Amino acid sequence: MLKTAASRYLRPNKPYLRAVHTRRAVQQVRLDWARSAVFASATASATAILVWCVSNNVIHNDVVAPSSFPQRGSGELELLDSNINSSGVDENGFLQGVAWGSNKSHIINPTEPKVNVVQYPTNVSWLENIALRDLALHERHAACVDARGDVYQWGDGFFSSVSTSEPEARRPKPTLLGKDIVKVRVTDSKVYALSASGKIYVFAANEGLQKPKSPSQHRGSSWWGFDWLWRGRTDIDFVELFPCEKLKWRERFTNITAGRDHFLALTSAGRVFTHPVNMNANSHGQLGLRKVDLPAPSGSPSDGSSGRMTVELIPKAIVDPYAKSSRFSRIRVSNGPAENSDTIDDETIRFCDSLFEIPALKGIKVSQIAAGSRSTYVNTDAGRVLGWGANEFGQLCLGSGIVLDAVTVPTEVILTRNLPLDVKSKCLGIWAGGDLTFFVAERIGSDASRHIDVLSCGNGQWGGLGANLYTTSQANPVRVRNVSGLLEYDERTRSLAPIVPEAISVSPTGHALLTLDTLSRAEPGFTGRDLLVWGLNYDFQLGTGKRKCLPAPTVLNRPEGGRFLLARKTATVKDMAGSVWRKKVGVEQRAIAGYGASFIYWGIIGS
Repeated sequence: MLKTAASRYLRPNKPYLRAVHTRRAVQQVRLDWARSAVFASATASATAILVWCVSNNVIHNDVVAPSSFPQRGSGELELLDSNINSSGVDENGFLQGVAWGSNKSHIINPTEPKVNVVQYPTNVSWLENIALRDLALHERHAACVDARGDVYQWGDGFFSSVSTSEPEARRPKPTLLGKDIVKVRVTDSKVYALSASGKIYVFAANEGLQKPKSPSQHRGSSWWGFDWLWRGRTDIDFVELFPCEKLKWRERFTNITAGRDHFLALTSAGRVFTHPVNMNANSHGQLGLRKVDLPAPSGSPSDGSSGRMTVELIPKAIVDPYAKSSRFSRIRVSNGPAENSDTIDDETIRFCDSLFEIPALKGIKVSQIAAGSRSTYVNTDAGRVLGWGANEFGQLCLGSGIVLDAVTVPTEVILTRNLPLDVKSKCLGIWAGGDLTFFVAERIGSDASRHIDVLSCGNGQWGGLGANLYTTSQANPVRVRNVSGLLEYDERTRSLAPIVPEAISVSPTGHALLTLDTLSRAEPGFTGRDLLVWGLNYDFQLGTGKRKCLPAPTVLNRPEGGRFLLARKTATVKDMAGSVWRKKVGVEQRAIAGYGASFIYWGIIGS
């Protein structure tokens, strides 16, 4: 009887029990839904508040703190402003230079020692009404040639051994005067200058090392010359370089260029001469030869009574070809640059006073020379390119099949590797800097159509290749975007004609400036040539106001509005001393890429 009563009350299928369980389940579901709705509403409200705060307080990781812009003493220039003038001409019509990028060594704006960075292209007044023959920028010093052919130098690297607190002493200082210089090139410790008569001079890049030890120490000047008539002539120590092989009748040097440790010179007959800047000049075979003739230092063995010695500069790849194969299982061979080098001082300008013709190029007529940091390129009169030297990043453009870090023999660069067989190609120009190389190639198809391509190779880690790529090694030539294959209508021929790049300036640190010849076929009233920039932008050297690197050529815009156009005009030109040189001189703006900086100066047309 007890079992029957219990089963009557505990049986689960009773109707009233099912109602109780169902009611409780519904209440639990409604309670869970309400809690979820409250949580979702709170989350949405918090997200909306966060989005509003972020959108109204944008923080860019490539912009300096806003509080530093108005303060000139902080080392930054103010933001984009309509008051900034970047035209290269002031309100009075006077010529001025345009600069942007790093000014840490007071290269681009030596008269403003408190300004360390210039974010946008801005006029600089220290070149007022001055047009130059040439300008060369290094990391800590610079040199230029004014309208009279005099060389001026400046920068912290030039004044480093001179202690002075006067701001005027930091202005460009005259060094080599009265030599009618037309071109100048700078290295870490030396400056090379080419005169209009074809003579090559070398002098120190540091002011403290330019003082001659004795009054009769000058080479290249004579008592019957007219140097004594030259006003303001400064007495510095310099050396004239002479070729080891005698030049032909009326043959002279017409062009010079320099890498980090080696120097090249081209003659009017198409012969190429090389010169070691220091003992590392042939570290990757970029010199083009091994044995060089040097003046024998005191106390060192020399060749007979001539007081000279022969030194063999062996490339590192030949001294130790397995240096990178297994570093821990073998003894590393010493890669000293040469024998008997302990007593040689390669910092002095008398380290080497000769120019040596490259043996492999004898009998080949060369029309252009170019030098990267550790590589060398020549362009023959037939438009064929030869390159040698460092090749770790593929900067010799020899193709992906060549995996050598150094090529010590001049080797032909094939620029038609990706073109059809019926297309003819010819190199029109070479520009190199650092580990980047650019070629301007002309290609003519079977239908006689003419196109111009800009090809690049080398280290494009920061977009320096201009092909919209970020790659550390590019051995095959790639087309540079936005400047290759450009065409415009020519009204004289009533047909399409290619737009040819006029000049390319490549910085050793990884950015490039390209000038397009958009003025030769322009309509009346068009003022200048387009300037395009790309590559590394850490120090604002691209002039965009941000530190974002650009992997493809981009038209540079002025801070006050409009794209940047390099102008040509006639003007009254002064020399660096402030005296009027000539009136109604044809001048043009030229762009040059330096170490983390860019500069535009007025150059004399035809110089």
